[in-house]
Amino acid sequence: MNAIAYQMDPLRGLAGLSTRTQEIPVAGPHQVVVKVRAASINRRDIMLMEGKYPVTMRPGVVPLVDGVGEVIAVGDGVTRARIGDRVTGTYFVGWVDGPQTQALGSQQYGANHDGWLAEYAVLQEESVVHVPAYLTDEEAASLTCAGLVAWAGLTKPVPPSPGATVLTVGTGPVGLFAIQHAKMLGARVISITSSPDKAERLRKLGADEVIDRKQTPDWENAVLDLTGGDGADHVIDAVGMITLPKSIAAAAYNSQVTLIGAFPAPAGAPTGDPLGGKYLALRRVAVGSRTDLEDMNRALAEHGVRPVIDRVFPFEQAAEAYRYFEEGDPFGKVVISLRS
Repeated sequence: MNAIAYQMDPLRGLAGLSTRTQEIPVAGPHQVVVKVRAASINRRDIMLMEGKYPVTMRPGVVPLVDGVGEVIAVGDGVTRARIGDRVTGTYFVGWVDGPQTQALGSQQYGANHDGWLAEYAVLQEESVVHVPAYLTDEEAASLTCAGLVAWAGLTKPVPPSPGATVLTVGTGPVGLFAIQHAKMLGARVISITSSPDKAERLRKLGADEVIDRKQTPDWENAVLDLTGGDGADHVIDAVGMITLPKSIAAAAYNSQVTLIGAFPAPAGAPTGDPLGGKYLALRRVAVGSRTDLEDMNRALAEHGVRPVIDRVFPFEQAAEAYRYFEEGDPFGKVVISLRS
Protein backbone atom coordinates (compact mmCIF):
# COMPACT_ATOMS: atom_id res chain seq x y z
CA MET A 1 0.00 0.00 0.00
CA ASN A 2 1.34 3.40 -1.01
CA ALA A 3 0.71 6.91 0.27
CA ILE A 4 1.66 10.43 -0.81
CA ALA A 5 4.52 12.63 0.35
CA TYR A 6 5.52 16.10 -0.73
CA GLN A 7 9.14 16.79 -1.55
CA MET A 8 11.02 20.04 -2.00
CA ASP A 9 13.88 20.98 -4.26
CA PRO A 10 15.40 24.24 -3.01
CA LEU A 11 16.10 27.42 -4.98
CA ARG A 12 13.08 26.91 -7.25
CA GLY A 13 10.43 28.57 -5.13
CA LEU A 14 7.07 26.83 -5.07
CA ALA A 15 7.97 25.22 -8.39
CA GLY A 16 10.25 23.02 -6.30
CA LEU A 17 7.33 21.54 -4.35
CA SER A 18 6.00 18.30 -5.82
CA THR A 19 4.46 15.02 -4.74
CA ARG A 20 5.76 11.47 -4.92
CA THR A 21 4.57 8.05 -3.95
CA GLN A 22 5.45 7.10 -0.40
CA GLU A 23 5.66 3.54 0.79
CA ILE A 24 4.44 3.11 4.35
CA PRO A 25 7.70 3.20 6.34
CA VAL A 26 8.97 0.34 8.43
CA ALA A 27 10.31 1.35 11.85
CA GLY A 28 13.97 0.60 12.33
CA PRO A 29 15.64 0.22 15.73
CA HIS A 30 14.77 3.18 17.97
CA GLN A 31 12.49 4.68 15.33
CA VAL A 32 8.82 5.59 15.47
CA VAL A 33 6.46 5.70 12.47
CA VAL A 34 3.69 8.30 12.68
CA LYS A 35 0.56 8.65 10.58
CA VAL A 36 0.46 12.41 10.10
CA ARG A 37 -2.71 14.32 10.97
CA ALA A 38 -1.54 17.92 10.48
CA ALA A 39 1.54 20.01 9.74
CA SER A 40 2.21 23.74 9.73
CA ILE A 41 4.44 26.24 7.94
CA ASN A 42 7.06 28.51 9.47
CA ARG A 43 9.18 31.35 8.09
CA ARG A 44 12.10 28.97 8.38
CA ASP A 45 10.52 26.71 5.74
CA ILE A 46 10.37 29.60 3.27
CA MET A 47 14.00 30.47 3.98
CA LEU A 48 15.02 26.85 3.38
CA MET A 49 13.13 26.84 0.09
CA GLU A 50 14.90 30.04 -0.99
CA GLY A 51 18.36 28.95 0.15
CA LYS A 52 18.52 31.70 2.82
CA TYR A 53 18.65 29.46 5.89
CA PRO A 54 21.92 28.55 7.68
CA VAL A 55 21.30 24.83 7.08
CA THR A 56 21.12 23.66 3.47
CA MET A 57 17.95 21.89 2.38
CA ARG A 58 18.55 18.42 0.98
CA PRO A 59 17.08 18.14 -2.51
CA GLY A 60 13.96 15.99 -2.43
CA VAL A 61 13.49 16.25 1.34
CA VAL A 62 10.00 16.07 2.82
CA PRO A 63 9.54 19.62 4.17
CA LEU A 64 8.11 21.11 7.40
CA VAL A 65 9.33 20.68 10.96
CA ASP A 66 5.96 21.27 12.66
CA GLY A 67 3.53 18.37 12.71
CA VAL A 68 1.48 15.94 14.76
CA GLY A 69 0.22 12.43 14.23
CA GLU A 70 -0.56 9.02 15.67
CA VAL A 71 2.12 6.42 16.30
CA ILE A 72 1.41 3.34 14.18
CA ALA A 73 4.67 1.41 14.57
CA VAL A 74 7.70 1.35 16.85
CA GLY A 75 11.07 -0.22 16.26
CA ASP A 76 13.16 -2.43 18.47
CA GLY A 77 14.20 -0.82 21.72
CA VAL A 78 11.64 2.01 21.66
CA THR A 79 10.38 2.96 25.12
CA ARG A 80 9.29 6.60 24.67
CA ALA A 81 6.17 5.89 22.61
CA ARG A 82 3.46 3.31 22.12
CA ILE A 83 1.18 2.55 19.21
CA GLY A 84 -1.78 4.92 19.39
CA ASP A 85 0.09 7.79 21.07
CA ARG A 86 -0.39 11.27 19.61
CA VAL A 87 3.00 12.90 19.22
CA THR A 88 4.99 15.65 17.64
CA GLY A 89 8.72 15.78 17.01
CA THR A 90 11.60 17.98 18.00
CA TYR A 91 13.10 20.65 15.73
CA PHE A 92 16.61 19.23 15.97
CA VAL A 93 16.97 15.49 15.51
CA GLY A 94 19.24 14.82 18.46
CA TRP A 95 19.19 17.80 20.85
CA VAL A 96 17.65 16.40 24.03
CA ASP A 97 18.94 18.79 26.72
CA GLY A 98 21.88 20.90 27.79
CA PRO A 99 23.87 23.29 25.60
CA GLN A 100 23.39 23.12 21.88
CA THR A 101 26.39 22.34 19.71
CA GLN A 102 26.95 23.10 16.05
CA ALA A 103 26.69 19.39 15.28
CA LEU A 104 23.33 19.08 17.05
CA GLY A 105 22.04 22.23 15.37
CA SER A 106 22.91 21.03 11.90
CA GLN A 107 20.53 18.04 11.91
CA GLN A 108 16.93 19.19 11.42
CA TYR A 109 13.64 17.72 10.31
CA GLY A 110 12.31 19.27 7.13
CA ALA A 111 15.81 20.36 6.13
CA ASN A 112 18.23 17.43 5.85
CA HIS A 113 15.90 14.87 7.50
CA ASP A 114 12.43 14.19 6.14
CA GLY A 115 9.75 16.29 7.83
CA TRP A 116 5.98 16.25 8.21
CA LEU A 117 4.41 17.13 4.85
CA ALA A 118 3.58 13.53 4.07
CA GLU A 119 1.05 10.90 5.05
CA TYR A 120 3.68 9.16 7.18
CA ALA A 121 6.69 10.48 9.09
CA VAL A 122 9.60 8.65 10.70
CA LEU A 123 11.06 10.03 13.92
CA GLN A 124 14.11 8.99 15.85
CA GLU A 125 12.90 7.89 19.27
CA GLU A 126 14.78 10.65 21.06
CA SER A 127 12.83 13.18 18.95
CA VAL A 128 9.38 12.03 20.09
CA VAL A 129 7.35 14.41 22.27
CA HIS A 130 3.77 13.83 23.44
CA VAL A 131 1.40 16.75 22.90
CA PRO A 132 -1.19 18.15 25.34
CA ALA A 133 -4.38 16.12 25.08
CA TYR A 134 -6.71 19.14 25.04
CA LEU A 135 -5.23 20.61 21.84
CA THR A 136 -6.73 19.89 18.43
CA ASP A 137 -4.47 18.31 15.83
CA GLU A 138 -4.13 21.68 14.09
CA GLU A 139 -3.08 23.34 17.34
CA ALA A 140 -0.73 20.53 18.31
CA ALA A 141 0.95 20.80 14.90
CA SER A 142 1.97 24.39 15.73
CA LEU A 143 4.29 23.93 18.70
CA THR A 144 7.72 22.75 17.60
CA CYS A 145 9.10 25.87 15.92
CA ALA A 146 7.34 29.18 16.67
CA GLY A 147 5.92 28.07 20.00
CA LEU A 148 9.20 26.67 21.26
CA VAL A 149 11.48 29.48 20.08
CA ALA A 150 9.24 32.01 21.84
CA TRP A 151 9.32 29.85 24.98
CA ALA A 152 13.10 29.44 24.93
CA GLY A 153 13.54 33.12 24.19
CA LEU A 154 11.54 34.04 27.27
CA THR A 155 12.61 31.39 29.75
CA LYS A 156 16.32 30.94 29.03
CA PRO A 157 18.54 31.47 30.87
CA VAL A 158 16.10 32.92 33.43
CA PRO A 159 12.38 33.52 32.88
CA PRO A 160 10.89 36.95 33.59
CA SER A 161 9.66 37.32 37.15
CA PRO A 162 5.95 37.95 37.79
CA GLY A 163 5.21 41.59 37.14
CA ALA A 164 8.21 42.13 34.88
CA THR A 165 7.60 43.98 31.62
CA VAL A 166 7.99 41.97 28.43
CA LEU A 167 8.04 43.78 25.09
CA THR A 168 7.08 41.77 22.00
CA VAL A 169 7.96 43.10 18.55
CA GLY A 170 6.20 41.48 15.59
CA THR A 171 2.84 39.78 15.11
CA GLY A 172 3.87 36.59 13.38
CA PRO A 173 3.37 33.27 15.19
CA VAL A 174 6.50 33.76 17.31
CA GLY A 175 5.26 37.13 18.53
CA LEU A 176 1.82 35.73 19.33
CA PHE A 177 3.28 32.79 21.25
CA ALA A 178 5.55 35.23 23.12
CA ILE A 179 2.51 37.14 24.38
CA GLN A 180 0.80 33.95 25.51
CA HIS A 181 3.91 32.60 27.21
CA ALA A 182 4.66 35.90 28.94
CA LYS A 183 1.15 36.07 30.35
CA MET A 184 1.46 32.49 31.61
CA LEU A 185 4.58 33.61 33.47
CA GLY A 186 2.73 36.54 35.06
CA ALA A 187 4.45 39.32 33.10
CA ARG A 188 3.09 42.65 31.92
CA VAL A 189 3.16 42.66 28.12
CA ILE A 190 3.64 45.59 25.75
CA SER A 191 3.32 44.68 22.07
CA ILE A 192 4.26 46.47 18.86
CA THR A 193 2.03 46.03 15.82
CA SER A 194 1.15 47.71 12.53
CA SER A 195 -2.64 48.16 12.45
CA PRO A 196 -5.63 48.89 14.72
CA ASP A 197 -7.16 45.53 13.80
CA LYS A 198 -4.08 43.62 14.90
CA ALA A 199 -3.81 45.79 18.00
CA GLU A 200 -7.29 44.74 19.11
CA ARG A 201 -6.52 41.09 18.47
CA LEU A 202 -3.31 41.33 20.48
CA ARG A 203 -5.24 42.82 23.40
CA LYS A 204 -7.68 39.93 23.27
CA LEU A 205 -4.70 37.56 23.28
CA GLY A 206 -3.44 39.12 26.50
CA ALA A 207 -1.26 42.13 25.67
CA ASP A 208 -1.66 44.80 28.35
CA GLU A 209 -0.65 47.69 26.09
CA VAL A 210 -0.29 47.78 22.30
CA ILE A 211 1.56 50.40 20.27
CA ASP A 212 0.78 50.88 16.57
CA ARG A 213 4.15 51.55 14.96
CA LYS A 214 2.49 53.32 12.00
CA GLN A 215 0.77 55.80 14.29
CA THR A 216 3.78 55.98 16.60
CA PRO A 217 6.96 55.55 14.53
CA ASP A 218 9.15 56.29 17.55
CA TRP A 219 7.58 53.43 19.47
CA GLU A 220 10.68 52.89 21.56
CA ASN A 221 9.96 56.23 23.27
CA ALA A 222 6.36 55.16 23.87
CA VAL A 223 7.62 52.00 25.59
CA LEU A 224 9.85 54.11 27.81
CA ASP A 225 6.88 56.34 28.67
CA LEU A 226 4.73 53.31 29.56
CA THR A 227 7.46 52.01 31.87
CA GLY A 228 8.15 55.28 33.64
CA GLY A 229 11.35 55.75 31.68
CA ASP A 230 12.82 52.43 32.77
CA GLY A 231 12.22 50.36 29.65
CA ALA A 232 11.22 46.73 29.19
CA ASP A 233 12.84 44.03 31.31
CA HIS A 234 12.75 41.49 28.50
CA VAL A 235 12.37 42.06 24.76
CA ILE A 236 11.37 39.40 22.25
CA ASP A 237 12.14 40.84 18.82
CA ALA A 238 10.47 38.53 16.31
CA VAL A 239 11.14 40.79 13.33
CA GLY A 240 14.91 41.04 12.99
CA MET A 241 17.74 43.49 12.38
CA ILE A 242 15.36 46.10 10.99
CA THR A 243 13.75 46.63 14.41
CA LEU A 244 16.65 45.68 16.67
CA PRO A 245 17.91 49.26 17.29
CA LYS A 246 14.48 50.33 18.54
CA SER A 247 14.15 47.17 20.63
CA ILE A 248 17.46 47.97 22.31
CA ALA A 249 16.43 51.58 22.85
CA ALA A 250 13.21 50.38 24.53
CA ALA A 251 15.03 47.95 26.83
CA ALA A 252 15.78 48.54 30.50
CA TYR A 253 19.14 48.58 32.22
CA ASN A 254 20.34 44.99 32.73
CA SER A 255 17.50 43.71 30.57
CA GLN A 256 17.60 40.88 28.07
CA VAL A 257 16.93 41.37 24.37
CA THR A 258 16.29 38.17 22.44
CA LEU A 259 16.48 38.43 18.65
CA ILE A 260 14.37 35.77 16.97
CA GLY A 261 13.27 37.43 13.74
CA ALA A 262 15.13 36.74 10.54
CA PHE A 263 14.41 39.87 8.49
CA PRO A 264 17.72 41.57 7.58
CA ALA A 265 18.66 45.17 8.24
CA PRO A 266 17.65 47.61 5.49
CA ALA A 267 20.26 48.68 2.96
CA GLY A 268 22.30 51.58 4.23
CA ALA A 269 21.48 50.95 7.88
CA PRO A 270 24.12 52.37 10.21
CA THR A 271 26.73 50.02 11.58
CA GLY A 272 28.71 50.24 14.78
CA ASP A 273 27.80 49.47 18.37
CA PRO A 274 24.37 47.80 18.18
CA LEU A 275 23.87 48.28 21.92
CA GLY A 276 24.14 52.04 21.74
CA GLY A 277 26.03 52.16 25.02
CA LYS A 278 23.32 50.27 26.93
CA TYR A 279 24.15 47.59 29.45
CA LEU A 280 22.03 44.59 28.57
CA ALA A 281 22.24 41.04 27.26
CA LEU A 282 21.65 40.60 23.54
CA ARG A 283 21.28 37.07 22.23
CA ARG A 284 19.83 34.96 19.47
CA VAL A 285 18.28 31.59 20.16
CA ALA A 286 18.11 28.46 18.05
CA VAL A 287 14.61 27.21 18.90
CA GLY A 288 15.10 24.75 21.80
CA SER A 289 15.80 21.22 22.98
CA ARG A 290 13.41 18.33 23.55
CA THR A 291 13.42 19.13 27.25
CA ASP A 292 12.43 22.73 26.49
CA LEU A 293 9.56 21.51 24.31
CA GLU A 294 8.33 19.19 27.04
CA ASP A 295 8.54 22.00 29.61
CA MET A 296 6.55 24.30 27.34
CA ASN A 297 3.88 21.68 26.73
CA ARG A 298 3.43 21.20 30.48
CA ALA A 299 3.01 24.95 30.95
CA LEU A 300 0.51 25.16 28.10
CA ALA A 301 -1.52 22.33 29.58
CA GLU A 302 -1.46 23.86 33.06
CA HIS A 303 -2.86 27.14 31.74
CA GLY A 304 -5.03 25.76 28.93
CA VAL A 305 -3.42 28.02 26.34
CA ARG A 306 -4.26 27.40 22.68
CA PRO A 307 -2.06 28.37 19.73
CA VAL A 308 -3.53 30.94 17.35
CA ILE A 309 -4.58 29.36 14.04
CA ASP A 310 -5.17 31.64 11.08
CA ARG A 311 -6.22 29.17 8.38
CA VAL A 312 -6.25 25.44 7.67
CA PHE A 313 -5.67 24.02 4.19
CA PRO A 314 -6.27 20.43 3.04
CA PHE A 315 -3.26 18.28 2.22
CA GLU A 316 -3.81 18.49 -1.52
CA GLN A 317 -3.60 22.30 -1.33
CA ALA A 318 -0.15 22.48 0.27
CA ALA A 319 1.17 24.81 -2.43
CA GLU A 320 -1.73 27.17 -1.80
CA ALA A 321 -0.91 27.08 1.91
CA TYR A 322 2.68 28.11 1.20
CA ARG A 323 1.47 30.89 -1.08
CA TYR A 324 -0.98 32.16 1.51
CA PHE A 325 1.71 32.11 4.18
CA GLU A 326 3.95 34.29 2.00
CA GLU A 327 1.34 36.65 0.59
CA GLY A 328 -1.72 36.59 2.84
CA ASP A 329 -0.43 38.37 5.99
CA PRO A 330 -1.75 35.62 8.29
CA PHE A 331 -2.42 36.28 11.97
CA GLY A 332 -1.40 32.98 13.52
CA LYS A 333 -0.38 29.62 12.18
CA VAL A 334 -1.04 28.34 8.66
CA VAL A 335 -1.81 24.64 8.98
CA ILE A 336 -2.11 21.79 6.47
CA SER A 337 -4.55 19.09 7.56
CA LEU A 338 -4.37 15.42 6.58
CA ARG A 339 -7.53 14.36 8.38
CA SER A 340 -10.13 12.89 6.07
